[in-house]
Amino acid sequence: MTRITILSTVRSPIPQLKMTTTVWQRRHVLGLADFTPGEYDTVLQTAASFQEVLARRTKKVPALQGQVIANLFFEASTRTRSSFELAAKRLSADTLNFAPGTSSLTKGETILDTAKTYLAMGANMMVIRHRDAGVPQTIAAEMDRLDTRVGILNAGDGQHEHPTQGLLDLFTICSLLNFEYPRLGLLAGKKIAIIGDILHSRVARSNIWCLTSSQAEVHLAAPPTLLPKWFGEIVNDESSGIPRRQLFIHSDIEPALKDADFVMTLRLQKERMSAHLLPSLREYHQNYGITRDRVKLCQPDVKILHPGPVNRGVEISSDLMDDPNFSLIPQQVTNGVAVRMALLYLMGSGSH
Repeated sequence: MTRITILSTVRSPIPQLKMTTTVWQRRHVLGLADFTPGEYDTVLQTAASFQEVLARRTKKVPALQGQVIANLFFEASTRTRSSFELAAKRLSADTLNFAPGTSSLTKGETILDTAKTYLAMGANMMVIRHRDAGVPQTIAAEMDRLDTRVGILNAGDGQHEHPTQGLLDLFTICSLLNFEYPRLGLLAGKKIAIIGDILHSRVARSNIWCLTSSQAEVHLAAPPTLLPKWFGEIVNDESSGIPRRQLFIHSDIEPALKDADFVMTLRLQKERMSAHLLPSLREYHQNYGITRDRVKLCQPDVKILHPGPVNRGVEISSDLMDDPNFSLIPQQVTNGVAVRMALLYLMGSGSH
């Protein structure tokens, strides 16, 4: 268990920054479905302290010195992989980077045996990304069975979840509302629209869990072929823990955007799509693309997010994406390092 003492650990120069006293008990971070409000606030406020560290001339702290973090990316990635590697180095950890194309997987080695190889090399934490859902959970279960005390962090698995993206999106919004004291409660009563390929998006799933936990009003909009049935089941299932008033589903974009405070548009994941889900990219942009005309439906100070990579002119118009008055996309990329530093620190500090 780790009690948060991040101010003394990284010598934050901001004494007024309020830190949570929630005891961190998670060895693994595999998804956000069972995160508590206290855990969200712990991550947000720890990330805020590390954001201050990253603004200094000397950006490195010895928080995880001597620990080994293995980045096992079985699927291509630019932002997530690079930010995890940089986060580990900023914490003074040693990193091992896995490339499937040049690994023993090409010779028939199993994924679990690959993980055990990194375990034998002394890995303290493993960051797992895979195109199939459930792989990080399987590796975490094996590490627990072996009683290794190795932490597993899900960097995106199939169509399941992408918890660090959800957390960095949450941090981006909350730190915009209160830079010094980001917290979940800031989003209560805010309207947030999530637009696009929700069917294939692990980002959408993670964001739904964290944003609805904040008492924000979340609206989903997508073509019917890109809205999975299980979202409707969540809305109608009182045991899901999500009050009905917080999650709304639309097949048209206009009601989702009306008076929205934040808009999150999602990439069309063409590599995961079967045929005939969309008539054409042009028609998709006409009906669901975020443009200057469409943002007029939103609040005047609306901000736009996108997890990247962006299909310019499809999910969002290029000029809007590059407009700092609307776009939070660069901040999302920057904030990814601080949020991943926070998670690695919380998982790697103290005894569990």
